[in-house]
Amino acid sequence: MPQSKLDYNLSPTERYSTTRLAQPSILFLTVKRSIDIIGSIVGLIVFSPLFLLLKIVYMFGDNKGPLLFKQKRVGKNGESFYIYKFRSMIVNAEERLRSDPQLYQKYIENNYKLDPEEDPRITKVGKFIRKTSIDEIPQFINVLKGEMSLVGPRPIVEEELKEYKGRKRDDFLSVKPGITGYWQVSGRSEVGYPERVDLELYYVYNQSLLFDIKIILKTVLIVLLKRGAY
Repeated sequence: MPQSKLDYNLSPTERYSTTRLAQPSILFLTVKRSIDIIGSIVGLIVFSPLFLLLKIVYMFGDNKGPLLFKQKRVGKNGESFYIYKFRSMIVNAEERLRSDPQLYQKYIENNYKLDPEEDPRITKVGKFIRKTSIDEIPQFINVLKGEMSLVGPRPIVEEELKEYKGRKRDDFLSVKPGITGYWQVSGRSEVGYPERVDLELYYVYNQSLLFDIKIILKTVLIVLLKRGAY
């Protein structure tokens, strides 16, 4: 796993028993929200041609169907919301996955994901937009709506909450999830649970505008190099 500032000489219990969750200042929250609004508006304007292009592509072949995929995720304070992505899977993807108990069990055991080469849900265009992280662009809509931030822990499905025990769960849910975050720039799909919990909480305990800027800049580099996504 990529190196981070976490002290792995301590057990997870010891590490977090000595960590106090500081309440973010009003100034920090106001500036962060302002950056979110401006950033999401600019992002939607810049990538608006992509919405049109993919809409045309999704009119044909195995891609035929709606442009956007939405899935219920857990947000700040445990409130559910629908995350938006460019659809990278067949229309009945959820039903297809759950209809195969063996495949679904493998999905759970593999940190809630499957290798693209063995995942029957992903389309050919879907493989490309996932590899390039293009599928995440519609989440600027979630940011504009106030459900997400540009930077924060990645929003998870309800089943994943069991990975966050006790106080860790409350701390994880104390901030808005983000389009990108510390886990994203520390290996993303290459880092699974339980290490992912440590990385997500490290951001929660150390959030700052400077940290956000560093994560955004590193995200751009990682996306260009196509690292950690599938």
